[in-house]
Amino acid sequence: MASTVAAGAGARSVAASFHGVSWVAKAGAVELALGALSGWLVTASVDRPELLRRAGVKAMARVRQAHLDYIIMGVILIALGLAAPGLPRVWQVLLVVGAWVNPTLFVPLAFNPDVQRARPYRAVTLLSFLCMSAGTVAAAVYLLTR
Repeated sequence: MASTVAAGAGARSVAASFHGVSWVAKAGAVELALGALSGWLVTASVDRPELLRRAGVKAMARVRQAHLDYIIMGVILIALGLAAPGLPRVWQVLLVVGAWVNPTLFVPLAFNPDVQRARPYRAVTLLSFLCMSAGTVAAAVYLLTR
């Protein structure tokens, strides 16, 4: 009886983790949705650029870059969250941080293109690229060794 209960509990645990969606995939879904919504800003940059200029946007191309990068990074997170839900937490965190920070780095550039020369901006960019690089390589190694 006890072994049946334990087996049943284990089966429920496996079923719950199998049917659950990883937080990485969820973060990707939110990012993908943000990317889709930012398409309205891209449309405004083409059809009504004066609206964005009034809001302080100086580099319309950066709006489009952020839009595309949010979508791409969101899809990457969804794919890796579904393909590698057991990826160790440190790599998951690095992936999500990199995938969210990278596209966000285009936002300040839309308002002030010269900010990319500032040391703090460059430091955040370097750290974000390191996070994304390390996370994606770790995910690839994880998947290739399973």
